[in-house]
Amino acid sequence: MSQDDTPDPYADPLVFGQRLQILRTRRGLTREQLGGLLGRTGSWAKGLETGRLKTPKLEVILAIAEVLRVRDLADLTGSQTVHIDLFAGPGHPRLAGVRAAVDAFPIALRQEAPPTAHLRARLDRAWRARHRAPNHREVLGGLLPDLIRDAQAAVQQADRAVERRAAQAVLSETYSLCQFFVAYQPDAPLLWRVAERGLIAAQESEDPRAIGVAAWLAAQAHRDSGPSHFEAADSVALAGLAYLEPLLPDASDGVLAIAGALVFEAGYTAARRKETGTAWRHWDRARTMAERLPADFYDPITSFSRAIMGAHAVTVAVELHAGGESVRQAAAADALTIPSRPRRARHRIEEARGYQLDGQPDVALATLDKAHEAAPETIKYNGYAKRIVLEETESKISARRRRASELAVKMGLLAA
Repeated sequence: MSQDDTPDPYADPLVFGQRLQILRTRRGLTREQLGGLLGRTGSWAKGLETGRLKTPKLEVILAIAEVLRVRDLADLTGSQTVHIDLFAGPGHPRLAGVRAAVDAFPIALRQEAPPTAHLRARLDRAWRARHRAPNHREVLGGLLPDLIRDAQAAVQQADRAVERRAAQAVLSETYSLCQFFVAYQPDAPLLWRVAERGLIAAQESEDPRAIGVAAWLAAQAHRDSGPSHFEAADSVALAGLAYLEPLLPDASDGVLAIAGALVFEAGYTAARRKETGTAWRHWDRARTMAERLPADFYDPITSFSRAIMGAHAVTVAVELHAGGESVRQAAAADALTIPSRPRRARHRIEEARGYQLDGQPDVALATLDKAHEAAPETIKYNGYAKRIVLEETESKISARRRRASELAVKMGLLAA
């Protein structure tokens, strides 16, 4: 191995500090950046890496794992006795079938493609099914393979340019639906293939909404890859927004909604950077755009709507690590106005993060119970929820520890 190569933390038994240094370097963070994201200093991070400071408590380890987006806690701790996936789910049973459909080379499809209008109706039904289902990945995993193959065939068999562009728009949205299934599963390369193909199909479609949706999802993929990808997340989101802005004065509700969603994405990334003023400025602009939409409008892909802005405010406050503000925004938001079960569960998780930041772990656990009730698959794949639950299984208060352990069993983190 050359001096420039990054060691493999799995090749040899390494101590905690060595693993931390390797994983931090792979995320493109300096010690000062890591320390700052954890409310510490670069000297503190160096002390952990060099062994000057002893291995921290579980609470701190989980915070480090969150910042570094560690998939398996054993990657950081070195313990091979307990493997806990944090920012990746366990891998859905239908993942292999979806992956096979994405990876197939559709050069000579023999089946006759359904009409684009038929595919559009199937997509609409799939989005509705996703929002209604507590086990939304199971539902999507059953629908996606045929949708992907049929949408690819529709593009190949389109005779006229206008038909081909319409088919590309449907194909792009099919990849968007697929990204919701693939996200947080243990196959990051597949996620990027899906995101990139969605962008290409959207560009070929020349459809403003398809282009905006693909940019929105690509921005999320970049941001979820860690701080070294935040600039790329901003670049994609702001480029998509710049493309849409000239269309907004006369835009349809669907185009206005995706533009508003892109504005909020920029605010979300700013909050991850701890840029308070920029984050709230973007949120306020997104809220103004939401108010232009009908009161009962709810975007089936982005969830952008008047109803979602309260949930978005909670997310901004949580990402800024403002516990009191998070709780205040949670009290103002109305989760029951969110018609989507997975999105409502995600909001409950963000509320729980706020309560945890505010020093209210019992309320956080109760809120995670509500998230589990709304959509068990959402909480099962959410790293933030897992972190809270695991942290509280070590609580010194027996009732809290018992409640956290019961929830951990329901989420599949601990054996019954």
